[in-house]
Amino acid sequence: MDRGNTGQYVASIAGGVNCQAFIPAALPPQPALQLDTKLQGRINQAMLALGRLDAISTLLPDARLFLYSYVRKEAVMSSQIEGTQSSLSDLMLYEMEGVPGVPMDDVQEVSCYVSALALGVQRIREGHPITFRLITEMHKALMTSGRGISKGPGEFRKNQVWIGGHRADEATFVPTPANELANCWAELERFLNDVPETTDPLIKAALAHVQFETIHPFMDGNGRLGRLLIPLILVAANVLAEPLLYLSVFFKKHRQVYYDRLQQVRLSGDWEGWLLFFVDAVAETANQAVSTAQQLNQLRQIHRAQLTSLGRMAGSAQQVLDVLFEYPIANINTLVKHSGITAATAGKVMDKLAQPELALVRELTGQKRNRVFAYSAYIDILNQD
Repeated sequence: MDRGNTGQYVASIAGGVNCQAFIPAALPPQPALQLDTKLQGRINQAMLALGRLDAISTLLPDARLFLYSYVRKEAVMSSQIEGTQSSLSDLMLYEMEGVPGVPMDDVQEVSCYVSALALGVQRIREGHPITFRLITEMHKALMTSGRGISKGPGEFRKNQVWIGGHRADEATFVPTPANELANCWAELERFLNDVPETTDPLIKAALAHVQFETIHPFMDGNGRLGRLLIPLILVAANVLAEPLLYLSVFFKKHRQVYYDRLQQVRLSGDWEGWLLFFVDAVAETANQAVSTAQQLNQLRQIHRAQLTSLGRMAGSAQQVLDVLFEYPIANINTLVKHSGITAATAGKVMDKLAQPELALVRELTGQKRNRVFAYSAYIDILNQD
């Protein structure tokens, strides 16, 4: 459907040149969304997949362990879209001992993403709605180190930006002028909080993501924060108990379609085309997350069974395995801190687990002291996308 009035273009100046900046029409779309049989069917499939994903967080022996690693995987993928080189292993090494294998700025940015999500979910659970205060607080956490410090953490931008092209008058898209950001955000905030009418949470997440990216309220970090908004909305609406839905892998895999769908909303108001893409992203991502959780659960059972062959060392080895499920890259200090066993016992267990007959872990440093171990099979499952 061509809605005609998708917003308005206004004269602006960016980088010293005249350009046309876009102010989107307020949500929800007018006329209302046309949910035909095809679209409604795909929405239903996405909701079923979300239901399975929510169930897995209650069925896992310890959902917190899965959440820990899964959130970090998302942080890495979301930051890679923005151009960082950090990997999941880099992030875990950094969190353990502050020594990543990539530039410090890259891994700090990924670590800040984890902090921003944790803060957002905490605030939602404390009863805070999704408001300017919450979003700017999350942005501050997101941009608190690395390259973000100089990009106005927690503040809406004060100048005109553009996306694509080396000049604003040749840009792919010129977002809302700085002096209109407060009005645009106020309207989006009302929509997020069901004023004046309630919106289905899945559709709300889909529409709000586009609107946020279109407004582009910050100097930097809009992409990451716009993607964080999706699980946040679903947790706030009790669709998900844990923030386990992350679309960065899907958006990265289908990057050009993603950008095209966003642009079509701005050009012609094709919200239905965007929704089809979005709910497919939700269904595929949720199903993949369920599969990953099941594989990790199965891995735990298989490896726990293998450890029974270790005789007197079996009990300590089980404790170590439990720690590795939360910290798949660990040194002896990490194992001692979280399992309660001695450093000598932890060292003996890791030597045993690294032997070819078990090969559950792999030592990364090649050193005799300050050794670091990777629980390879676990990391391989997380990295399989």
